[in-house]
Amino acid sequence: MKLKKLPYDFTVCQVASAEDIALNNEFSFIAKTDEELSLVCKTADTPENTTARDDGWKGFRIQGVLDFSLIGILSKISAILAENRIGIFAVSSFNTDYIFVKADNYGKAMEALADAGYTVE
Repeated sequence: MKLKKLPYDFTVCQVASAEDIALNNEFSFIAKTDEELSLVCKTADTPENTTARDDGWKGFRIQGVLDFSLIGILSKISAILAENRIGIFAVSSFNTDYIFVKADNYGKAMEALADAGYTVE
């Protein structure tokens, strides 16, 4: 399975209003619940009006379109990273999964996944 490194720094944050989110930015992962409005975006695109934010994330995606019938893809990746004591923040789109790790663990994460047989591009 191929993993594609994303060449950006990312931020995980909370915003008070959806109006603060620029939907035309290249990466905007938005989660809205009855308790919060969260956003994962390129650090350079982080809205000014965040109510909480955590910078310093790097990410990669699983290449290709993943069929909904596939089982355990994210579980296997997260298990490999957990065995190497690397925490993750994962989001999924309709097509695939995106995994974020803190920047200081990014090299270690890519190495662990390559050692486990993943192709890292």
